[in-house]
Amino acid sequence: MTIDKTLLEDLQKRRAERSLGGGEERIKKVHAKGAMTARERFAQLFEEGTFQEWGMHVEHACHDFGMEKKVLPGDGVVTGVGQVNGRSVAGFAQDFTIGGGALGQRHAKKICDVMDYAADCGLPFVAINDSGGARIQEGVDALSGYGQVFYRNVALSGLVPQIAVIAGSCAGGAAYSPALMDFLIMTRDNASMFICGPQVIKAATGVETTMEEIGSAAANAGISGNVHFVAENDAHAIELVHELLSYLPANNLDNPPHMPAENINLEPDPVMDTLVPEDPKGMMDMMPVIQRIVDDGKFLEVHQQFATNLIVGFARVDGIVVGVIANQPKVKAGTLDIDASDKGARFIRFCNAFNIPLLTLVDVPGFLPGVQQEQGGIIRHGAKMLFAYCAATVPKITVIVRKAYGGSYLAMCSRDMGADVVFAWPTAEIAVMGADGAANVLYRREIEAAEDKAAKRAELVKEYHDQFASPYMAASRGMITDVIEPSTTRSNVSLALRSTLMKSETRPPKKHGLIPL
Repeated sequence: MTIDKTLLEDLQKRRAERSLGGGEERIKKVHAKGAMTARERFAQLFEEGTFQEWGMHVEHACHDFGMEKKVLPGDGVVTGVGQVNGRSVAGFAQDFTIGGGALGQRHAKKICDVMDYAADCGLPFVAINDSGGARIQEGVDALSGYGQVFYRNVALSGLVPQIAVIAGSCAGGAAYSPALMDFLIMTRDNASMFICGPQVIKAATGVETTMEEIGSAAANAGISGNVHFVAENDAHAIELVHELLSYLPANNLDNPPHMPAENINLEPDPVMDTLVPEDPKGMMDMMPVIQRIVDDGKFLEVHQQFATNLIVGFARVDGIVVGVIANQPKVKAGTLDIDASDKGARFIRFCNAFNIPLLTLVDVPGFLPGVQQEQGGIIRHGAKMLFAYCAATVPKITVIVRKAYGGSYLAMCSRDMGADVVFAWPTAEIAVMGADGAANVLYRREIEAAEDKAAKRAELVKEYHDQFASPYMAASRGMITDVIEPSTTRSNVSLALRSTLMKSETRPPKKHGLIPL
C-alpha cells in the first residue's frame, strides 16, 4: 500500500512553514544585525543531514492575554541531536524570531526532554541562548520551566560536558542556566547577559550604568569572569564549540579523544633552555613554554581575559589530551589571587570530572598580598585550589620552572598534594619564602652587626638560596621526581603521561567533599 501523496505534501508544507520560524521579515532583521537564526546556527554546528529535530510541531500552552490567537512554531526553540566530527551531540537553540525566544511551559519541556536524553545516552550538550527571558503571559508556568531546566543542568554536571553559547539576549533568570554549565561562549556584538539591567539598577540603587559595563561580552569575560570565550560572531562561536568538543570526552565514563602518536619524539628542544631570564627577578612569559611543550604549539586557552596571572586551557602532548594550568609571571608576578584561585579550581575540577590529565607549570612567588585580598577572602578562595588538586584523581604532572614559595608551592600541585610526577628545572626555587625575605628573618642580627650591611646581606641571601632554595634540597627529600634540563621537558612530560594514563585511584566512599565555596 502506497501512502497518500497529499499526506506527504502536507507534512512537507508543515515542515517548510515551521523552518521559517517567525517568518522571512524577522529573519531579515536578524541577518541585518550580522547574526544567524537558530536553524542556521545548528546547520553550522552539526554535520549536514545528521540533525534529528525533536518537537518541531510543538505549540505553546498559553491561552491568556490573547496568546490563544498566536502561533509560535516549535514554541520558540529548536531541539534535537546531530553529529559533530562523527560523535552525537544534543542541544537546543532558542529562536528569537518566534516570540523573542521567550521560555514558556512547552519550550522548557522540549529543552528538558533533550537534556534527559543527553543524560541517558551520555552525549555532550550544547545550548544556544537567544531569548527575551520568561514568557510573562505564562506566569508561574514559565518560572517552573526555568526551574526544571536548572535542575537538569545540575543533573548533567560532571556527567556530560555542557557548553553554552550566548548569541543574543540572556537576561534575568535566563542567565542562570548558562552559569550552571561548564563553558560559556559569548558573541561580542549581538549578545548581552545580566541579571538586572541598567534601568533596574538605577531604580533600585540610584547608580547609573550602561549595558557595556554590566552585560557585554567584555564585562562578562574580563571583569566578572562569567564567560570563558568571546567570539567575534555566530560563526566564530560555533567554531569554538567544535574546538572545545575536540578535546572533551562524550561523558564521564569515556576517555578524552586521545590520539597517541606512534612514536614519541625524544629529541631535546634547545630553545627551552633559553626561556628563563638570567636574572631570577626578570620578567618571564610562560606562554612560549606551554607552546613548546604541546603539539604544534596548539593551545586552546580558557578564560583568556580573566585572572590573567594564571593560564588554563587544553592541548595535546604527543596526541594525549591534557588540561594545562600555569602561572603567568608577566601578570602580578604570577601570584595567586582570589580570581586566579577560582579560575584554576574550576578548571581543575572540570578536568578531573572528565578524565583529562593535568599538566601544571609553576612559577609562583606566593598568594597576592593586600588588604582587599584578605578582606575578600583569599584564604577561602586559595583553599579552593588546594581542594581541587587534592580531590583530583586523574594523572597529575607538575613542572617547577622557577619560583615555588610557601603555600602557593603547595597550591600549584606539589608532590604532597597528590602529583604523580614532579619535575624541576635547575632554575627552580622551592622554599618557604624567597631568599631575600628569608635572610631578613633568619640573619637579621648578622646583617645589623656587619660593617658593610649590604654586602653581608647579599652574601647571606646567596648562601640561603644555594643551600635551601635550590631544587636539590627538595629532591634530596623525595619531593621532586627528577631535576631535568629544560630542553627535555616535552619528552619527559610525554613519557610521564603515557605511564600514568592507566592510573586508578580510589577514595573513601562518601556523598561528596565540601569545597570551601
